Amino acid sequence: MAPDTGLRSAPPRAADPAADGLPAPRRHLSTLVIQLSIAVTVLDAQMLGVALPGIARGLEVSPADATWLLNAYQLAVVCTLLPMASLGEILGFRRVFLSGLAAFAAASVGAALAPGFGPLLACRVLQGLGASAVMSLTAGMIRHTFPQAKLGGAMGINAMVVAVSGASAPGIAAAVLSVAPWPWLFLVHVPLGLLGLALGARALPNPPRARRSFDTPSAALNVLAFGLLFLGLDLLLAVPGLALPLMAMGILAGWLLVRRQFARPAPLVPLDLLRIRVVGLSVAASVCAFAAWYAAYLSLPFLFQAAGRGQAEAALLLTPWPLALAVAAPLAGRLSDRVPTALLCAGGMAALAAGLASLLSGSATLLSGAAALAGAAVALCGAGFGFFMTPNNRTMLSAAPKARAGGAGGMQATARVLGTTLGATALALSFQAAGLEGGPRLAMGAAIGLALAAAALSLSRRKVG
Repeated sequence: MAPDTGLRSAPPRAADPAADGLPAPRRHLSTLVIQLSIAVTVLDAQMLGVALPGIARGLEVSPADATWLLNAYQLAVVCTLLPMASLGEILGFRRVFLSGLAAFAAASVGAALAPGFGPLLACRVLQGLGASAVMSLTAGMIRHTFPQAKLGGAMGINAMVVAVSGASAPGIAAAVLSVAPWPWLFLVHVPLGLLGLALGARALPNPPRARRSFDTPSAALNVLAFGLLFLGLDLLLAVPGLALPLMAMGILAGWLLVRRQFARPAPLVPLDLLRIRVVGLSVAASVCAFAAWYAAYLSLPFLFQAAGRGQAEAALLLTPWPLALAVAAPLAGRLSDRVPTALLCAGGMAALAAGLASLLSGSATLLSGAAALAGAAVALCGAGFGFFMTPNNRTMLSAAPKARAGGAGGMQATARVLGTTLGATALALSFQAAGLEGGPRLAMGAAIGLALAAAALSLSRRKVG
């Protein structure tokens, strides 16, 4: 199968039956299970933030302690994405994916029934491990479900589900909390998880397993590298004396991990895939793009409120972003099966940069003036991000050998988490450098630069033959 270099789409060889994915009836059912599973994990991550003040009061913990219900989940995910992807290739995609979904559902029940903060925190870690198995193998599941010629459209559907789930999560959380206490935010995931388990046992693809053993020492180094680095980033502004040594130890663990991986044909850290120039460029562009998105998306509420808009209006003006993303992502996915993905990605990031620049430079009119103009600029940002995300994910996935779909999917998810974490860190450091008034503007400027860097990296794929 010819890899997708961003120059053109290459149809699968007729002699390769595995390239045709699943037959149509089973393919649709498999798609339903995949999207149900990813929607549950996205909803969980986004819904809990609404309830944190109530959880803190109910469990009699400080707001700072309550935020660890989010941080612990995120750390569990980021530390285990690559090991979970490797386990999927070794033990079987379907087995690890469904085990993750089962663990997530069981931990949701445990979180709802937790008698105190400690047990709830433990259940959040288990939820993160389950979500990691689902997230790391989602792209690989899609790769084995759809034929190559329809892969872009499939990635577009996945991006649309993520966007709609994220946009609707606060509203769903508010609706649940209006009629029930916060433990029900965990219980609402359980029926969807059970449905996914029941359907997935027969519908999901089950590609051949890799004939290698799981690299436990590398997995441990991976957990230490990501865990210590991101824990250090979380503590950087509050406790720099502790954060800097943690980050240094994380970097050391990462260096040891990379050294260990060089001689392995299918390493846990997919250095073999990163050596494929198209894949490496796509990963770098993904990190920059997600960092730009998150830094800008977190900065906009501060900018709108500083311009005189109320909290509710500022939140409402962010709505066009995920809505435009939900429309643009599947359209870009379909186009990526016909149009060079390098051009789609570069154009999308240029649109994101233009939307952010219009909001930043035209602050007197867009931020405080007509809501329709501000909403249009925000929608341009969302559409631009959608036109980047789906084609870039398609390129990253299809340029990798199909036998390494698990590693490619884990790398894709890791790039996303790295980007969003860097974006949040950029905003925090901007606040520290320029204060409450200038921090969001500084972060928006950084987001524009990151978006343009992602566009340049995408265009550079055109030179790869």
